Order: sequence, then C-alpha cells, then structure tokens
Amino acid sequence: MLSAIAGLTWWNFYCQFFKGSIRSPQVVEFLKHLMRHIPGPMILIWDRLSAHKSRMVQDFIAEQHGRIHTEYVPAYAPDLNPVEYLWGHWKQHELPNVCPNDWWDLSERARRTLRKMRRRQKLITAFWKQAELSF
Repeated sequence: MLSAIAGLTWWNFYCQFFKGSIRSPQVVEFLKHLMRHIPGPMILIWDRLSAHKSRMVQDFIAEQHGRIHTEYVPAYAPDLNPVEYLWGHWKQHELPNVCPNDWWDLSERARRTLRKMRRRQKLITAFWKQAELSF
C-alpha cells in the first residue's frame, strides 16, 4: 500500500509518500520536511486523523515553540480542507487510467503526476477557492 501526505500553501504544495499507513512517525517526518521548505510560522488545517492528535505529534509541535499552529476541520467536513481537493483532482484527472506494474512503478507515476500538477498555479489556487466556497 502506498500512502501520501500533503501540505498546501497559496502558491505550492508539498507531499511525501510512505509505504503502508500514515502514522505518527510519518506525520512528524512530514512536518520536518515542511519546516525545511517553508520558513517562518505555519498554520496546519487538519482533519481528525488519530496520528494528527497523537502525543508524539503534539509533543513535536510543542517543541517548535509556536512555529506550528494547528486548526482542525469539523468532523465529517472534508470539503473545508483544501488538500482534499488536491487528492480529488489527482485521483480523478491525473491517475484514473494508471495501471502500475509494481509498487515502485506506482510510486514513480504518482510523483510524476504530482510534479506536473505543481506547475499549474491556477489549479492550486482553485483548491483553496473550492474550500472557501464550502464555508
């Protein structure tokens, strides 16, 4: 199984892939990844995935001394999270006919399609506008 985690800014998005499920260690690894690429404070808009609320993740966030602030979307309201529109577009428009030969092939095609999406600034802005319209 291939799992993905992503963060979306106004102008770009960042993602990582993991073999298996997203758990607390993967969330912390991704937060470190974001901190390397995004200078200054960050506000994370999260769903209520148990890994997001875990002690390990919360302790890591506390260690950042205010650099990371979290907000949670209400339960059963994925339409308020702009990353959900990223995943929806990716699955419906970029990957629907992909038939990988193996795990490596799936990972490579997934990365390639996301890199292609990353170059489309209007698409990234549209994910935010969709979430905004849901408020």
